[in-house]
Amino acid sequence: MCFYFKLSKTAIELQNRFNARFEIVDQYRPAIFNGFQFPKTPVILNSEPGIIQLLNWGLIPHWAKDNSIRKNTLNGRIETINEKPAFRNSVKNRCLILVDGFYEWQWLDSKGKNKKKFFISVPGEETFALAGLWSEWVDKNSGEVVKTYTILTTAANELMSIIHNSKKRMPVILSSDNEKEWLNGKIFNTVNVELKATEQ
Repeated sequence: MCFYFKLSKTAIELQNRFNARFEIVDQYRPAIFNGFQFPKTPVILNSEPGIIQLLNWGLIPHWAKDNSIRKNTLNGRIETINEKPAFRNSVKNRCLILVDGFYEWQWLDSKGKNKKKFFISVPGEETFALAGLWSEWVDKNSGEVVKTYTILTTAANELMSIIHNSKKRMPVILSSDNEKEWLNGKIFNTVNVELKATEQ
């Protein structure tokens, strides 16, 4: 799972890394993002790969009556996105979620009452991308068009199985070599990116 991530780079650093420009640069602030607050974070959409946009975390499908579904769509299992009503209309709407790393908690007992926090990054703590889906939803009360996204998860690799030992899941992490392939429709079910875990 992935409900908290960090992004500390400046707008210029992100633009240079992803060869894209911010749509509205002055609205971006580096932060540790909590998915349960449904924040706006930097995302690159397959429809406009040269632009970094700020989208709300927590996907709202176009058919939703209100935004309450988003608390259940912070993550989506990549194995079932074609089946789940919340995601199946968005499977062609690919996106990159820009991060420095994400946080996960290791259970130290069988019920998860005692936990150890880890920060998961790539060596050198370079910025990288998580695979996601996005959607466009119209607020029926205000008429506002809201763009939202979900982070896709997959089975944990060896390192993450030790850390996320309760559900053994992890976000789908894209190497710089396969970011464009993801946006263009290729599916990545396994994660071979080298990771670094730092106890917090």
